[in-house]
Amino acid sequence: MNILDLNIPYIYMPKTIRTSEYQRVVDRLKQARLDIGLTQKEVSEKIKKPQSYISKVEAGEQRVDIIELKSFAILYKKSLNYFIL
Repeated sequence: MNILDLNIPYIYMPKTIRTSEYQRVVDRLKQARLDIGLTQKEVSEKIKKPQSYISKVEAGEQRVDIIELKSFAILYKKSLNYFIL
């Protein structure tokens, strides 16, 4: 069976990470870090990633998946909804 045979409406999903929706997630990630009073270096040590990774995430250059977002949410004591709604 072909996916086109399923009669599911097509929803355009941009491949870029530079959407206004994603920028909102990035802005909230940075704000949550600042709210809890952590540096990028401290966050990187806690989640066992290089500091450059945190920098790229906060600059919108590195996309985060849902598992990574969950790790940030736990560390920052925020719900996932804080970042995505």
